[in-house]
Amino acid sequence: MAYCTRCNLMHKVGFISTRFMGTDGVSLETDKWAENFEKRMFSTYYFAGEIDRPADRSYSSPEAHFRHSDIKEVYDSVFDLTERGRHITERIQQLKNKLKDDLYAFIEKFDLDLLVIENALAIPLNIPLGLALTELLCEIKMPAIAHHHDFFWERQRFLTNAVSDYLSMAFPPHLPNMEHVVISSTACNQLSFRTGISAHIIPNVMDFENPPPGIDDYNADVRTALGIADDELFILQPTRVVKRKGIEHAIELVHRLGMKAKLVISHASGDEGYQYQQRIREYSELMGVETRFVSEIISDNRGITPDGRKIYTLNDIYPHADLVTYPSNFEGFGNAFLEAVYFRKPIVVNAYSIYAADIKPKGFSVIELDGYVTPDAVEQTRKVLENPDLCHRLVEHNYEIASTYYSYAVLAQELNPLIRKTTGCLFVD
Repeated sequence: MAYCTRCNLMHKVGFISTRFMGTDGVSLETDKWAENFEKRMFSTYYFAGEIDRPADRSYSSPEAHFRHSDIKEVYDSVFDLTERGRHITERIQQLKNKLKDDLYAFIEKFDLDLLVIENALAIPLNIPLGLALTELLCEIKMPAIAHHHDFFWERQRFLTNAVSDYLSMAFPPHLPNMEHVVISSTACNQLSFRTGISAHIIPNVMDFENPPPGIDDYNADVRTALGIADDELFILQPTRVVKRKGIEHAIELVHRLGMKAKLVISHASGDEGYQYQQRIREYSELMGVETRFVSEIISDNRGITPDGRKIYTLNDIYPHADLVTYPSNFEGFGNAFLEAVYFRKPIVVNAYSIYAADIKPKGFSVIELDGYVTPDAVEQTRKVLENPDLCHRLVEHNYEIASTYYSYAVLAQELNPLIRKTTGCLFVD
């Protein structure tokens, strides 16, 4: 437990986002930050439209969720368009005022000292929430940390819009009482270039100081539950089924390996539609690859489905995988990359920009694609799968590197000066 050498007070930090629920990247990283704050004598509280945190430390505002019907109506009315009607502007302002009232109530209810805003000032899925946060922080001058995971200019679907004024104002805002944190050097450079804002770089992390959970009595039957025979390779695609994940590359790789294998995709499509999932199903059939979509039996917690099947977590699934495919075309950082390293699994990764700029230079040993599957990548994959000693050396090497650059200790080291700057607290262990 760290303590402040300047005061002996229990400080209160409020985390704010559209949702804190499940295993999406923002929720997972928030948990890691919250754990770090709690080690520094902070109590943590949560504001969102959907929350699975303790009720006595949570404040739910339905309009904060990007899937709320009114928020979704605004979203649908302003993107892929270049003009907006007056009624949309008025609706945005009404929702903003409602959310700002809720934010004031959240701060007053828990007597907060610091706000940490998780991606709600970066991706404009909820424009009224971004505006409400910006106005609130202008009005009360409370110190805040804006933790940005990905920006609107990184996504094609946000580039044509009728809200350029709001995007310039609040996504993100440039305020004297706010510190900005990004998760990659590319995001830092773009934020500075586009807005003049300086940011701290704190990468996503995993608990490399402690080994991951393994196979136990509950998850010992995972391969059977997924329909994978003992003589088949279990190739895991631990992502949602969305276009930027490049899942076609994983299917082509499995096809070209010519080895008995099944490709397992862990998550559903989510909020980006189901057309791409249908494309993946058709492409799998065309390539003769058995692809399993298993999101209905993978969740945040173990349990039972309505039809009596076991529900597993990703921690249950990873230990059984022979190979992890991560052929994304774009990622804000790449949590699945770190997860595969953490569980000591060999990885096939496409050289997406953040990987190329920030992760690859650290010296990881992976099977790398550069936009398409090559004969060399197929041969490298086959060698790793057929040579257990080679596989062991690669995954241990990767674990050691990740322990140096992406551990909880790194998070603590990077957060310390940020907390000192926003609260005046000087912590020592």
